[in-house]
Amino acid sequence: MEFLRLDGAALTLVFALEAGGTADLAYCGARLPEGEDLAMLAAASARGRHESQPDVPPVPGLLPERKGGWSGTPAVVLRRDGQSIETDFRARDWQATRDNLVVNFTDGALALTLSLAWRIAAADVIEAYAVLVNHGEPDLKLERLAAPALPLPRRFTDLTTFAGRWAGEMREHRRALAPDGFVRTSAIGKPGFAGGNWLVLHDEASGAVLAAHLASSGDCDTRIECDMQGSADGRAVLQMAAAQPHGLAGFPVGAAVQTPRAVFALAPDRSALGQAFHTYLRADVLPQRASWSPRKVHLNSWEALGFDLTQDALIRLAEDAASLGIERFVLDDGWFGGRRDDRTSLGDWFVSPDVFPSGLAPLIARVHQLGMDFGLWVEPEMVSPDSDLYRAHPDWCLHTPGRERPTMRGQLALDMARPEVRDHLFGRLDALLRENAIAYLKWDHNRDLFPSAPGQAQGFHALLDRLRAAHPDVEIESCSSGGGRIDFGVLGRCTRVWPSDNNDAIERLRIIPAWSQFLPLEVVGSHVGPSPNPITRRRLAMDFRAKVALFGHMGVEADPARMSDKERETLAAHIAFYKAWRGVLHGGQLHRLAHPDPAVTAMMVTHEGKALALAAQTAFSPVFDAAPLRLAGLEAAARYRVTLPEPWPPKARDYLGKPDAWREGLTLSGAALMADGLALPLTHPETAWLIALEKIA
Repeated sequence: MEFLRLDGAALTLVFALEAGGTADLAYCGARLPEGEDLAMLAAASARGRHESQPDVPPVPGLLPERKGGWSGTPAVVLRRDGQSIETDFRARDWQATRDNLVVNFTDGALALTLSLAWRIAAADVIEAYAVLVNHGEPDLKLERLAAPALPLPRRFTDLTTFAGRWAGEMREHRRALAPDGFVRTSAIGKPGFAGGNWLVLHDEASGAVLAAHLASSGDCDTRIECDMQGSADGRAVLQMAAAQPHGLAGFPVGAAVQTPRAVFALAPDRSALGQAFHTYLRADVLPQRASWSPRKVHLNSWEALGFDLTQDALIRLAEDAASLGIERFVLDDGWFGGRRDDRTSLGDWFVSPDVFPSGLAPLIARVHQLGMDFGLWVEPEMVSPDSDLYRAHPDWCLHTPGRERPTMRGQLALDMARPEVRDHLFGRLDALLRENAIAYLKWDHNRDLFPSAPGQAQGFHALLDRLRAAHPDVEIESCSSGGGRIDFGVLGRCTRVWPSDNNDAIERLRIIPAWSQFLPLEVVGSHVGPSPNPITRRRLAMDFRAKVALFGHMGVEADPARMSDKERETLAAHIAFYKAWRGVLHGGQLHRLAHPDPAVTAMMVTHEGKALALAAQTAFSPVFDAAPLRLAGLEAAARYRVTLPEPWPPKARDYLGKPDAWREGLTLSGAALMADGLALPLTHPETAWLIALEKIA
């Protein structure tokens, strides 16, 4: 047995590797001292054989198999002529550096090799993937190939999963990690609103957390299995795999299949966990970050105009947007073909002469004159039955020959595994981008993929990669009815996601903190919506809506012409404030702030001696004087000037103690701000305060 360690800045992984045998994770935790005796470390956690176990107890380790009596799901499932093939992979050799490990396995009865790769990436985030190669086995079908399994340290006893629906994404559910484990498999062709790709495990004793994610834009199979049948040692094993609900995939001789990356992060608390993921995304995942412009304030045309588009109405909307300080004007659905409602023309990506007799050029020119750049909505992977594309190529959609073709939202899905489909879509999108000064694409995906078929996520990625190579300066947003396709795979190709179609500010106070557990604020679209909100019908003051929208990539999804003068003044002030502070919001560390009132949501970003916090109350407080808000992430010995940026919330400003002192600024130590906090009027519902800090000594 050989023991190898991989080291990050504050993390160590120790692997137990046996030539001709198994590979296991012997330690996952805080950075070990140099010179730690790894064999002794493994011996300290070794278990003796107990009753009712096989004579040689199985070790699922990094590569769970049924051999030897393990009762869980195998990492590799193969079939030939409908019969399951039981594998017996054994470690052949391995290569390691300080932060990388590749373990190669062979099966003595099968001409296959399997490699498991582990890497400690930025911020000590762990990446792992598997590669299976067929060197000479005919007629194989590959049913399942999981990324390397993670044997879970026993100290993690609770599990948080995420569920949801359209306009109600990422709802947290916490439970004990019970003997029956956890299984979730999606079957809609994308991760979906339920958030099945994201898990957080909790160490109750210390508060530490361990999070996992599969960087896949398709269906996923996630499972935690606790072998309690007496055959193994009872450890819980986490496996994440790309699901294949379409059935078995061919695996011909010479083929190599690589899994999506499984991504893990270990942190002392949930704020530190989010910070680790944010650093990792910024350093290792997001595309061309060094060339990004500051995250520009958007105005999207949908909530203002819907399908009621004319060139004059759009120019009026653009002029109103510019007067507020908007920096990017996005033309949403309805600009192409005969698209006057949502039942037609998807696939006909030609500018509608009915709406734009002279093309998009006059609108784009006016947008540029107003100092904004131009963005455009597309939904390339979909097709309407009532479209020229469908009439020309009815076989290009996902379908079962001889059967009905059920629609969703009046549309069908194109088969992205077909090269001719991708070539056609690239041709149309490339022409739009070459012929028009388009800086941004809002890429939507509003339909589940049924009937299911292989290769859809891979085809989507291939099209994105080709388009980005041809137009590297165009920013692309992943929008899938809101949070339907948000994962680290798509974020390797897009610079923004749309976390929910629901921009009600009270709903966003749950949705944004949930997504920001994994995603940095600069990629999370956060818009000021109309009042009443079109989804919840709730009426909220502009001050509240605007303050909540600051924490993300700010935008506006409303018609300024329908706002009062006071609302426009308030919105413009918050847009100007966002521009002044987005360097902090989008470059700093995000902290989750605790408050004893569950109706108070608070978060804070620290960056280079500055900090900005948001505290928002959504209910009527049971007490007149809410508990002080304690801040986080400050230098205890440093002194900070603390202000409450105006405008102040109308309902609460009359209850603020010493308003003149707040306008002048209070000077307090980081220790006082973190230990004692700030007493703010958080009694009334729909009250939001901003707190700005600047280090002065």
